[in-house]
Order: sequence, then C-alpha cells, then structure tokens
Amino acid sequence: MDAGLIGASEAIVAVRRQVARLADLPTTVLVLGETGTGKGLVARALHAAGVRRARPFVHVDCAGLPESLFESELFGHERGAFTGAIATRVGRAEAAGEGTLFLDEVGELEPRLQAKLLRLLQERSFERVGGFALRPFRARVVAATNLDLEAAAAAGGFRRDLLFRLDVARLVLPPLRARREDLPLLAEALLERAAARLGLARAPLDPAFLSRLAAHDWPGNVRELENALERWLVDGECRCVPPREAERIARTLEATGGNVARAARRLGLARSTLRDRIERHALGAQIPRD
Repeated sequence: MDAGLIGASEAIVAVRRQVARLADLPTTVLVLGETGTGKGLVARALHAAGVRRARPFVHVDCAGLPESLFESELFGHERGAFTGAIATRVGRAEAAGEGTLFLDEVGELEPRLQAKLLRLLQERSFERVGGFALRPFRARVVAATNLDLEAAAAAGGFRRDLLFRLDVARLVLPPLRARREDLPLLAEALLERAAARLGLARAPLDPAFLSRLAAHDWPGNVRELENALERWLVDGECRCVPPREAERIARTLEATGGNVARAARRLGLARSTLRDRIERHALGAQIPRD
C-alpha cells in the first residue's frame, strides 16, 4: 500500500474506499488536497487498482512545463514542425495509450493551454504539432491540484467549462493534521522505507518522539513527515519536529509571570495575536486576574 494511504482513521479509510470504487471507471477524476497530502500516490493507486493497471501511467507536470513546450510534450510533434524538430516525437497523450494520463498541478495551466486541454477532453482526439492526422485519445484522465478551482473559475483564472470536464468524480485528500491517529502507523512505514533506501539501521520510535510528531500541525503533510523522519534517521535527533505552539506560549507566559505584553515581545507576536492564540489554546488560566 502507498505510504500516504496508510492508516485506520475514518478520513483515510474513506479515501481508500473511493479509490476502490473509482478504479475501474473510465471517468475523469479530480484529486484535491493540500501540498504533500499524496495526490500523486492516489493517482497511481487509482491506476494500479483498476483494469488499466497493465497499461502505461504517464505523468504530466503542468506547473513544470513552459508554455512553449506544453503542446509538443502533450500532443507530440512531426519532424520539421519547428526549429529543432529533427524527428517525429510521440506526445504524452499518445504514450498513455489506454492507460492513465495524470495531469499534476492542473490549476497552474495558462488560459491558452486550458483551451487545448479542453479540446482533448471534449473531442477525445488530438493532432501532433505540425501534423494534420487526427489521432484518438483513449487514456483515462486523473487531474490533481492544491488550488480551489471553483474560486479560480469565479475569478476568471480557470475555464469553467474545463472545470466541468475535470470534475466528474472528485476525491478530496485530508491533511495530515486531520488524521493524527494515523501518525504512528504512517511514521513506522515511512521510516522503514527510508532506512531501506539509505541502507541504515533504524531504532524504534520512542513515545516522546511520537508525542512530538502528534503535536505538530504538519503544514507540509505527509511529504514533510517523510523528510522529518529521514533527517531523524540520519542524525538521531528530534530537532526536525518543532515543539507545539501551545507549549511554547505556555512556557513564555510562565517566564513572564503571565504578562501578555512581555510574552508577545518575546514571541515576536502582536499582543492581539497572542491573545487570540491564548484563547485558542485555552491558556487563559496562566494570565493573572486583576
């Protein structure tokens, strides 16, 4: 099982259930989630669990391809189509065959390229750059983004008709902070994988370190956890996981005798911001009453 899908929380069980339900369907799937939640892993899981598993899985990084190369990369080109096109090249839509075409970070596409992609999805056919022959597009499309495409469409930055084509089936990945109960299983799996890759022996995760893991909000999600565990494996220290914000605020309030103004200066926060966080973490008892 892909590491990002490991866990027993209700949230991740629901994701695995959706993957199983959608795996054999030919419909387009839009995978949504914060950076590092494992959108690429889910795309591969959809492919591997379905009838297309023996067919190609082709990854297109929509954010990493410059606009000038996107059409040639996606649709291919004929010899002589442009300067430097010394041979015919098969594009990724064609290379995917009857497998899966994974459009990663699809929300980053420029408007002109969105129109090209829309045509591919609507007509299920394409032409190589510099060519005239119409070629069938047979792959199943899985697209992923960490952006709110509905908001982008409302603001005019993303074509609404393309959003309709992509958002046929939707799969939303939970952030790691929403499934903290999965951390022990997930950490063990990631640590085992890192140790095997680096050829290092690994020690068991001690309860104190697991507590530090559980206290962190993981804005980088599973990817951040993986990096933190690899650094811990290499240097044997917990410095990679910062202490919980509530603990830091509580210690500072104790050191300043509950003086919010002084604590805010030490923490580098505005007094109003610190008061909001004191309320959020229920630390009001540490502030002396007049």
